[in-house]
Amino acid sequence: MPSDTSAPAAPPPSSYRVLLRTSEFAGLYISFTLTVAATTLSGFALGTLVGHQTGSPFLTAVSMYGATFATVLGALTLMSVADGRRPRRTLVALQGVSLVGVAAQAVPGLPLAARFGLLLVLGFFQSLGTGTRMGLLAEVVPTSSYAAARSLMNVTSGGTAILGYAIGAVLLRHLGPHEVFLVAAALTGLGSVVVATTVREHSIRPTRRPGLRQTWTTNIVLFSHSGRRALLLNLWVPNGLIVGCAALFISYAPGHAGALLTAGSAGMLLGDLTVGRLLTADQRHRCAFALRLLLAAPYLVFALGPPMLVATAAVFVASAGYAATLPLQEQLLALTPDAVRGQVQGVESAGRMTWQGVGAAIAGGVAQYLTPGTAVTVLAAVSLAVTVVSRPYVARARAVPPVGATGSDRIAPGFSPVVKRF
Repeated sequence: MPSDTSAPAAPPPSSYRVLLRTSEFAGLYISFTLTVAATTLSGFALGTLVGHQTGSPFLTAVSMYGATFATVLGALTLMSVADGRRPRRTLVALQGVSLVGVAAQAVPGLPLAARFGLLLVLGFFQSLGTGTRMGLLAEVVPTSSYAAARSLMNVTSGGTAILGYAIGAVLLRHLGPHEVFLVAAALTGLGSVVVATTVREHSIRPTRRPGLRQTWTTNIVLFSHSGRRALLLNLWVPNGLIVGCAALFISYAPGHAGALLTAGSAGMLLGDLTVGRLLTADQRHRCAFALRLLLAAPYLVFALGPPMLVATAAVFVASAGYAATLPLQEQLLALTPDAVRGQVQGVESAGRMTWQGVGAAIAGGVAQYLTPGTAVTVLAAVSLAVTVVSRPYVARARAVPPVGATGSDRIAPGFSPVVKRF
């Protein structure tokens, strides 16, 4: 591949403080934080309610995480609305739908079938909201700041979820699940107000009407080349399989699962902070493959039945590898034209969330026939294999035209997009 050795060095990554001084990013960030808090509280409240009514661990787990399976429906049907001509209005409307859905869960005596139906509907519209928000994010921050912006959102998402579960546990000691649903609805409504008052409309939008046909047209182009498929494969599958490993912590060590989960959260936060804030774009892409290996390799130690201190350290180190999503997301963004940024990022996010649910299901199924430690080792080995085998295809993604590019938008022969080598 030809390269331009005279190109200037990549600018240093933007600081979180500089990003938050931008009113539009601050609005997207605050509304995102409120949305994560509301989703965490409502999921915890629903899980508690379903657990009390049914006593079923399976239904309780589905009630807390089942919405992730609905996100793929949004990616396959109406994700093109994320690139509509009025993204701010779309995001506010989708937040309004979420507000109605969360508030409906607060209705006393609502049948469980209706609650699960609402859960799927909310997951569907939340996936569209994620695509719209990420499309706006790519427009309100410069490309050089995109990784830092996603890093800040990733760190905040993990921290808010942990804090949300802790606050939810406290609230449920003094309030019932229905009152906690109302708190979640209030947070969702506040997020809508923040978006409406801080974010402006952006004009880099297609003239074609969004809908099922447009969604499928863009998705077909997105998946038409092995390089782009490999990018999405690496964003979804290794991540999802390692989330499946984490889903087995309770079965592996019931008395120490809290320590393992805490170590995983701490490692993930440290990885995102380091890679997103301290490394330049060139450095991120050079260490991307190593980070993807790091995500799975330490889990192989579970095959030896290690002492709990060693297992906890392995989980901490491995979880820093989740930061590999940042350079892969940058690479995908570089291959995506402005007109379909929201849909492509929405598909990426929906697929990653869905694979986390799939990974947990696979882990549970494998653990039914093997010991939890062996199941963790098997999933980690498969994750490593996917990463290694797909590496050449990920590298080729630098040379393909952006999704949806036509005419003068296509990459000229011999020209390589500005995406650094891993």
